[in-house]
Amino acid sequence: MGFHDLVLLLCSTWCVFYVGSCSAQLQPSQTQVLLQLKKQLEYPKQLEIWKDRWTELCSIPSSTQVNLTCKDNFVTELTILGDKPTKDRDFDGFAIPNQTLSQSFSMDSFVATLARLTSLRVLRLISLGIWGPLPNSIHRLFALEHLDLNSNYLYGSIPPKISTMVNLQTLRLGDNFFNGTIPSLFNSSSNLIVLSLKNNRLKGPFPPSILSITTLTDIDMSSNQISGSLQDFTGLSSLEQLDLRENRLDSELPAMPKGLIRLFLSINSFSGQIPKQYGQLNKLQQLDISFNALTGTAPAELFSLPNISYLNLASNMFGGTLQDHLICSSQLRFVDISHNRLVGGLPSSLSTESENRVVKSDGNCLSGSVQHQHSVSYCTEAHVKKKPQRVGVFVGVIVGILVIIVVLALCIVITCKRYCSRGMSEQHLLHKTVQDSYSAGFSSELITNARYVSEAAKLGKEDLPMCRSYSLEELKEATNNFDNSTFMGENIYGKLYRGKLDSGIQVVIRCLPLSKKYSIRNFKLRLNLLAKLRHPNLVSLLGHCIDGVLGENTTTKVFLIYECVSNGSFQTYLSGDSPGKVFNWSERLSVLISIAKAVHFLHTGTIPGFFKNRIKTNNILLTENWIAKLSDYGLSIISEETDACGVKGESPNSWQMKSLEDDVYSFGFILLEALVGPSVSSKREVIVQNVMASFNNQDGWKEIVDPVVQATCSRESLLIVISITNKCISPESCSRPSIEDVLWNLQYASQVQATADGDQRI
Repeated sequence: MGFHDLVLLLCSTWCVFYVGSCSAQLQPSQTQVLLQLKKQLEYPKQLEIWKDRWTELCSIPSSTQVNLTCKDNFVTELTILGDKPTKDRDFDGFAIPNQTLSQSFSMDSFVATLARLTSLRVLRLISLGIWGPLPNSIHRLFALEHLDLNSNYLYGSIPPKISTMVNLQTLRLGDNFFNGTIPSLFNSSSNLIVLSLKNNRLKGPFPPSILSITTLTDIDMSSNQISGSLQDFTGLSSLEQLDLRENRLDSELPAMPKGLIRLFLSINSFSGQIPKQYGQLNKLQQLDISFNALTGTAPAELFSLPNISYLNLASNMFGGTLQDHLICSSQLRFVDISHNRLVGGLPSSLSTESENRVVKSDGNCLSGSVQHQHSVSYCTEAHVKKKPQRVGVFVGVIVGILVIIVVLALCIVITCKRYCSRGMSEQHLLHKTVQDSYSAGFSSELITNARYVSEAAKLGKEDLPMCRSYSLEELKEATNNFDNSTFMGENIYGKLYRGKLDSGIQVVIRCLPLSKKYSIRNFKLRLNLLAKLRHPNLVSLLGHCIDGVLGENTTTKVFLIYECVSNGSFQTYLSGDSPGKVFNWSERLSVLISIAKAVHFLHTGTIPGFFKNRIKTNNILLTENWIAKLSDYGLSIISEETDACGVKGESPNSWQMKSLEDDVYSFGFILLEALVGPSVSSKREVIVQNVMASFNNQDGWKEIVDPVVQATCSRESLLIVISITNKCISPESCSRPSIEDVLWNLQYASQVQATADGDQRI
């Protein structure tokens, strides 16, 4: 080969390499889209490698945080894993510094930019602080096969047009704030394989349309508020995992497909017996149906399934005996049958002496050497009472339905009369408020469609007037010109006065200094939101008065007029400072359940929910009929969080101020005070470790739990509350439960207490 031929060969090789490298480069328009996404995501450090439009983005090596795959000059896969906080988040629809993207972020614009990546098949945007409603325009990513938006701050409804994405195989929208019911997203023509909507605020029934998607292998809708019954799942022949734990499902257990591997249905209200068909699920490896209301016997077939390794039947109402010669699968490593109504001996195959198998059996009526058991009468009497209870429940349901029908009819008539006359003016106000909505933290779609409140209007009370605007003169007359004799106290949200309106209604008036600059429309939007929070366990806001001009530099005074709850605070009765009334364990549970319902309503009854509420025992007020009501809720949306320096009784280091960031954590200390006494509120930092250590000790709680509680409670009921209290005040925020979980456990403890026999008390 001559020199000329060698040069020609080298030139040809270079040309081939050059053309190949050029073909691997992105089209300029695609590069521009990626750089625009970097800007909209507010330049996260993970994308610093995307320097400018001359950077060959597809040539950058993939990492655990960023992956970009290209084909034929187009982006086909985009993965960005952020580091925004994702656990125990406190989100109320407003941008949060260092957690969400800024107030200027627009989800509509962001999705519109993404839609320009027309060849995108895989999209994973996780923990990036993306917030806002997910727009219907997401369906414009028509080539998408895998969509993962886990661990962000998306709220509102799941867009129905996702169902038109015919190529979609994986949909993950977990750990967000989606609310409302789950729409009928897909049908039998769908190719969906994985569907994960876990840890949101989804309500309503389980959508039956999902049962027609035969390609599904994994369904995860845990930690929502899905209610009602479940239908037959056997049509999902490919299903391997179903996770519906921590919801409100209350039917009998449905039939399952034979290929199921993992089934999690714990912390619901399932009733009836375990279907015999479950004993034929030979591929089943994990089954958790704990914390339900299941009855009958525990089928022996479950223990001998060939692949079963984890079996949790705890905290149900299973009765009868276990077979003496019960056969357990060689794969079985964990069994929990605790807190049921089992009698007789524990089979040798479930002996806790086995090195390869953990067995929990506390809280039954088992005989022999099994520890921590009830007497046999505890379990047998529970069965005797079942039939009358069922009849009572049936009668109660019928009566309840009739009452609901009558109440709904009255509500419809009253609502029509009330809103037909002023519908135009209210709608006009809503449209005028749109231009202020972004500074208030709400999108225009949210305001016009959600109408502020999803359910609060249904809970309005007939015996209280609707919220209205009062003049300062009316308030002066009600309080004798704010005389010292009407002064009730002061906290970080201003002074409190007792008053009496011209109508004769006793009220409490809060004087709230307001220095933050709101527009008049913005502030009235916030007041309207507060005013529409009507719940039987919330102190109702009856009106307001604005003294001064909003938006000016001078401090404006806002007066909030509340209903008067006259029987004192829960803390007063717990401390023994109010003679003549001592709350036993059942009464304490009733108060705790009422306040848990109130907090749950604040979190889920509005769009967006109300968080950062002042949850403490001296804000739990009692009516003359001993109904518990929560006060001082929701004020954070109209008053900046202050440090309360110089305010009597509330220093900057007080636990009440620190706990504003987490209502569940604060509620944990209410539970603690109900168990131990109110002294813990003033010594939180010192006492928590000691209290938790005592609770975790087998009998250590006996030394610290209030004697009144010990004298009036059943052991099982008490231990349920101690367990949930430990979780609420856990130092690790990720291990704290949701308020729904807290409410469920309190209601369960109350049921246990109601059915406990007198000789089972401690």
